[in-house]
Amino acid sequence: MFTSRSESVSRRDFLKNTGRVAAATTLVASMVPHVHAVGGETIQVALIGCGGRGTGAAADAIAVRHCPVKLVAMADVFDNRLASSLFQLKRECGEAVQVPKERQFVGFDAYKKAMDCLRPGDIAIFATPLAFRWVHFSYAIEKGLNVFMEKPLTADGPTSRKMLKLAERASAKNLKVAVGLMSRHSRALQQLAERIHGGEIGDLVLMRGYRVHGPVASFQSQRKPAGVSEVAYQIQRFHSFIWASGGCFSDFYIHIIDHCCWMKNAWPVEAQALGGRHYRGDNIDQNFDNYSVEYTFADETKFMMYGRCMSGCADIYHSFAHGTKGTAIMSRSGDCGLPAATFKGLGSAKHNRLWESHVPGDEGNPYRNEWNDLVDAVLNNKPYNEVKRGVEASLTTSMGRMAAHTGRIITWQDMLNHEHELAPTAEKLTMDGPAPVMSSADGRYPVPQPGIVTTREY
Repeated sequence: MFTSRSESVSRRDFLKNTGRVAAATTLVASMVPHVHAVGGETIQVALIGCGGRGTGAAADAIAVRHCPVKLVAMADVFDNRLASSLFQLKRECGEAVQVPKERQFVGFDAYKKAMDCLRPGDIAIFATPLAFRWVHFSYAIEKGLNVFMEKPLTADGPTSRKMLKLAERASAKNLKVAVGLMSRHSRALQQLAERIHGGEIGDLVLMRGYRVHGPVASFQSQRKPAGVSEVAYQIQRFHSFIWASGGCFSDFYIHIIDHCCWMKNAWPVEAQALGGRHYRGDNIDQNFDNYSVEYTFADETKFMMYGRCMSGCADIYHSFAHGTKGTAIMSRSGDCGLPAATFKGLGSAKHNRLWESHVPGDEGNPYRNEWNDLVDAVLNNKPYNEVKRGVEASLTTSMGRMAAHTGRIITWQDMLNHEHELAPTAEKLTMDGPAPVMSSADGRYPVPQPGIVTTREY
């Protein structure tokens, strides 16, 4: 066991055809320069959600090798976060960042203003908390925009069903949509999937995923400070609230869950789980600090997912697959740490190694690969829509979370058809609230109670 610290149409024709959908954008859009590079047209990008992941996604977009990409608009509900992201991107990406004051938008309607700066066929990046994903995606489809959206996509049944319908609308309009499950773009994991699906380690019977480490990001939170609105506080601390992120389980564990199901080439039919809150002190977030989920596939094989955010414990962050003829290391460290490998037998002794991945230096970064793959699809008009798979990965993750939070066995259909929508007011949310979940008089929020509250998570 390893431990870790820590068919082909030009884009110009595509733009001409899709441009009829939104022939008249806005005055702001007319202020954005149309820049053409030798051999192709520059793709323009708008960033909606300027936190760390959104900033990273924008930098990855600018780094694509197929054509020039420029960031031309940004949106967030917090002006300081937008300013910080813009400063960092200008420092890292230079002249590719062209976001003057008039294309910096703040507020809950800022996403519309940023997308209005784009031409049909350009790309909008969605990196806000997941509760807003379907809202922003709806507007992008209306505007004829290609999209890169961060994971997870959903945290409940109603929004999963909405996103599946929106995915069909996007495909009907020939829009290209990427989802930030970057493991699928790891060249090592692509090589491994081909070998596993080809039978190199036999039929898969068990998979194991681990992400156990100390508290990170906004996993845990203390009482809301005075003078801060409930909505602002919960968006700022989004990992602490199930409506905003699916909690730590969905946001932290989805990558390993996704690539394990990819290797199995199936989604599980049910999940049962354990979890609990331990040394929490005065924390008021909705998370458990440890989760153990047993997923079962239709053929009765199992996938065990272990998650923990607790200080002072061993850090383990990797994944394995066991087949009837051998074993595979999917990730050695992190969500898709190199190299992937296969072995004879149950262990990973070097003398039993069958194969080890080798990835060209310019394709070793899956975050860059997913952008290169998206832009290639845009430029060459290839079918490209990862939303259905992204919803399925999100739904599978939510199955495990709900099983732990209710103490009940949750099936795929239970999760998909469940009627509890965690943030039904997402489209109309304002900073004045009310928030999708409200605190009690002592400043605490409802937490899951397995075996007591069993028909919903809180």
